[in-house]
Amino acid sequence: MGSLIVDDNEDMRALVRILLDLTPDIAVVAEAADGCQAVAAWREHEPDSIVLDQDMPGATGLEVAEYILHQDPTMPIVLFSAYLDDATVTAAEHLGIRACVDKDQLIRIPELLALHRRR
Repeated sequence: MGSLIVDDNEDMRALVRILLDLTPDIAVVAEAADGCQAVAAWREHEPDSIVLDQDMPGATGLEVAEYILHQDPTMPIVLFSAYLDDATVTAAEHLGIRACVDKDQLIRIPELLALHRRR
C-alpha cells in the first residue's frame, strides 16, 4: 500500500513517515506540505491512501479531502490534527473520510490505514 503524507510541518511528516516505514505493507510514495502540493502529489503518485493534516495554511485538510473524494470517493483518508474537535470529526465523516486521529495518537495511523485500505 502506498501512502501520501500531507502536513505543513516537516518534522511531523518525518514522524509519520517513520511510523509508516516501520509498518509492513505500507510504503510512503509521496509527501506534501500544503493543499496544492497534496492534490498534485495525489494526481502524480496515485497513492492507495492519504494521511492528511487538518490545520495547514491555505486549504485545510477537509478542503483537500473534499476535492479528492469528489474525484475518488473510495480514497482512504486518515485526517489528523492537534486540535481535533467534534465539528471537524462530523464534517470529516460527512465527506467520507475514513478515520480521524489526534496528533497525540499518531501511533494509530498505520492501524487505521490497514483497517481502511481499499477492498
